[in-house]
Amino acid sequence: MSAAEVDEYLAQAPEPQRTTLAAVRTTLEALLPEATQGISYGVPTFKVRGKGVAGFASFTKHCGYLPMSGSVVAALGDRLTGYRTTKGSVQFPVDEPLPADLVEALVTARLAELGIGR
Repeated sequence: MSAAEVDEYLAQAPEPQRTTLAAVRTTLEALLPEATQGISYGVPTFKVRGKGVAGFASFTKHCGYLPMSGSVVAALGDRLTGYRTTKGSVQFPVDEPLPADLVEALVTARLAELGIGR
């Protein structure tokens, strides 16, 4: 895993997804300075102690945030009103990054699930 893989993924993403996902990455870097970055399951992923904490992806009509868990999205329920969600993802507009406080809540929930404090 390497941050260069994430750089390459973003370089291949079309605009405005590239800029939007770069903003999400910057937020994740600030929240998880100890994390390793790389590609896992085909998407940019941040890992802490070898465990996936957050991922993001570019799609044609939306961007996706992946909490690397099947329960984090449900746990944050009301905080995600207005976003399309699945058990393991949050979809957001191609030209509007997720708010930093929401990303922080998603990261905090995942770290708690893993038993890793911030």
